[in-house]
Amino acid sequence: MRSSERQEALSVSGAVALAKGALEGVVVRLVGEVSEVSNKPGYKAVYFTVKDRSASLPCMMWNNRYQAAGVQLRVGALVELTGRFTLYAAKGRMNFDVFSVALAGEGNLRLQVAELARKLAAEGLTSPERKRPLPAYSQAVGLVTSPRGAAVHDVLRTLRRRWPLARVLLAGVPVEGAGAPAAIVEGMQRVVMAGAEVVLVVRGGGSFEDLMPFNDERLARAIADMPVPVVTGIGHEPDTSIADMVADVRASTPTYAAAGVAPEGAEVRARLDALASALAARERARVVASSRRVELMAALPLFREPMRLFEGDARALDELSGRLHAALPQAIASDRRTLEGMRALLAGSLARLGEREGQRTRALEERLRYQGRALPQRFAGDVSMMAARLGDLSPLAVLARGYAIARDERGGVVKSVDDVRPSDAVELTVSDGVVNCKVVGTQRITTALEPWEDSDE
Repeated sequence: MRSSERQEALSVSGAVALAKGALEGVVVRLVGEVSEVSNKPGYKAVYFTVKDRSASLPCMMWNNRYQAAGVQLRVGALVELTGRFTLYAAKGRMNFDVFSVALAGEGNLRLQVAELARKLAAEGLTSPERKRPLPAYSQAVGLVTSPRGAAVHDVLRTLRRRWPLARVLLAGVPVEGAGAPAAIVEGMQRVVMAGAEVVLVVRGGGSFEDLMPFNDERLARAIADMPVPVVTGIGHEPDTSIADMVADVRASTPTYAAAGVAPEGAEVRARLDALASALAARERARVVASSRRVELMAALPLFREPMRLFEGDARALDELSGRLHAALPQAIASDRRTLEGMRALLAGSLARLGEREGQRTRALEERLRYQGRALPQRFAGDVSMMAARLGDLSPLAVLARGYAIARDERGGVVKSVDDVRPSDAVELTVSDGVVNCKVVGTQRITTALEPWEDSDE
């Protein structure tokens, strides 16, 4: 090609204008994940970047369009954009001028999860102050996971290796699908009622949609209400689920979750050895200190010459003994004089008392004799009358008039002929003695009342 036929060179502005015209004619719809967002007050547009695995694209959207879309852009959200490419000539930078934006697929789910996370955080469920420490040496570990996944084997293998003393309470539950949150909640309740001291909620990796059961609000509140600490080990490292936020401890994988509740055997042995050494050293120090105190006490004069302990008491006892020996004769003489005086006083008092009591006794004796003579006279008439009446009523008076009392062999009074039989012995008491008789026969005497009684019958 000859030089005359060569195309004329463009200026930078011309080249940029040519490119700008070509780009702005292309309107496309694309899907990408938001990686950066700049929405500062005073800006006329919102600036953000979307990306996928291989490329990223700077975007801008005028405020009136952004507000009309009703979508809150956040990092990590998956969005669907409609717009055209444009070129900012002053800087030579290409942007994607966004006409409309909408959440797409996983991005919508992420938005819902973010909204729930803010709600639970406002209630304090994700606060670090609420989280409980794990028991140092758990005797019973609750494990809530799928019984068929790799996670259950990872946890059991880790617990068996690190802390074989722990008893594992397994609740096999589904970890995907609509019913997974309710099943996980029930599994946690079952292992706690069985005696678990800490609960592991684990599963292997998966997509964001697969892990949505662990973003369930019911599951989050159940974890917060558990009476024992809860450890989550959900194998999806880039993301943190709602269950991870509410749990007392969040581990990145099921294996790490098991390691968090199971102390290493070597660490336990080393700690026990350290405690044993410290205890032995402390006891040796106590023995040395006690021995030193015993030696010091043994060196005291008190223990070298124990009789010195009683020197003061012995001197006081000697002094008191001397004073007692000096005071006893005087005290005895004084007591003897006092006793003789009291004896003389008592003898005089007894003599006067005996004389006075003798006079009183003689006076009472005279009064008693007088009363003895006067008393029978007062009742003499009554006694005579009662004696006469008693004589009238006496059975002896009746016997004196010719009557007798009949008694059978047993001493009973015979009142009727029916009380005896022929040949019975009978005693008859008369006025001056007893007559021994034998019954020959009996004869009933008819009284005046019998005919009347017979006629009445």
